[in-house]
Amino acid sequence: MIGVGTTLGIYIARRFVVAIAAVFLTVFGLIYMIDLVELLRRASEGVGASVPQLARLAFLRTPTVAEQILPFAFLFGSIVAFLGLSRRMELVIARASGVSVWQFGFPPLLIAVGMGLFATTVYNPVSVRMKLSADVLETRLFSRSAQPESRSRFLRQASIDGSSIIRAEQAGAEGTQLLQITAFVFDKSGLLLERVEADRADLRDGYWEMTQARILTVGIEPQQSERYLLATNLTASEVRQVLGNIENIEFWRLPQTIRQLETAGLDTTRFRLHFHSLLAKPVVLLAMVIIAGCVSLRFFRFGGVTKLVLYGVIAGFVLYASLKIAADLAGAGIVSTVSASWVPATIGCLLGIFVLLKQEDG
Repeated sequence: MIGVGTTLGIYIARRFVVAIAAVFLTVFGLIYMIDLVELLRRASEGVGASVPQLARLAFLRTPTVAEQILPFAFLFGSIVAFLGLSRRMELVIARASGVSVWQFGFPPLLIAVGMGLFATTVYNPVSVRMKLSADVLETRLFSRSAQPESRSRFLRQASIDGSSIIRAEQAGAEGTQLLQITAFVFDKSGLLLERVEADRADLRDGYWEMTQARILTVGIEPQQSERYLLATNLTASEVRQVLGNIENIEFWRLPQTIRQLETAGLDTTRFRLHFHSLLAKPVVLLAMVIIAGCVSLRFFRFGGVTKLVLYGVIAGFVLYASLKIAADLAGAGIVSTVSASWVPATIGCLLGIFVLLKQEDG
């Protein structure tokens, strides 16, 4: 009996791995081709990059984008695998032999957890390193190293004189230059001293040097200054981490980065949210497999399979949208980062299990 169960489990697991891999690789290939076409279009505008170089650049950039569609690869792959087993009457035979939905559903659930852990601990670090290599190659091919990154961010810092909040419309890639900035300067007791607007700020050793600054103080006429110094305790590395793309930090480096930013007195909400979203990825994939099971285990002779599959796709998108909305709420400080990362996926799992219980046991 154990041998039969093991054989059936391996068979079902193999079918699911093949279906999920086929969906993921298909989408991976589409992303690669679309990115390559866009790079070829850019190269035709005068950049002297060869086709092999552009093909390598597109390949290095694709894994990071493909990582975002992994939950949908599990959703559609699981639906395909379940429907295939049902269409060939294999599920009917399994149930007739006394195998419950929980028994033949265990291998796919185990695969979801295992692949989620692999995606977090192995795939994510590899994709991040490939993306960093792609950024270096793109800079070399398209000569864009001197252009600042358009990314409006808020930067909170402390110094011996007090604290300040800086809003920058653009930031240099090295973290030592900010453009179009507004700084709110507070004293040690937390009272607002002045507001400083400047076209540019360069990070020096222990201070920001602002040029063409406009200083607004309560009760005093606005003043113009060609040079304004604002003390800071931040280093270029810390500024780069806060203002840069958080997806460029791999999973294993996130805890150390969070500790460093906390020591510097910086807000770590985005980093904690990203860390917990990576930790919760196995639960998200688990929820997608359970949703697929809820809509794909109906026997074909009963009809209505197409409608159920459509409901499953909608449910998967609702779960994904819920995760994004929860992340936005966490970023605004309305909910905790732990709740935003874990609660929607956990609720999806529980609701799916409830539906399966209704289907299986009435």
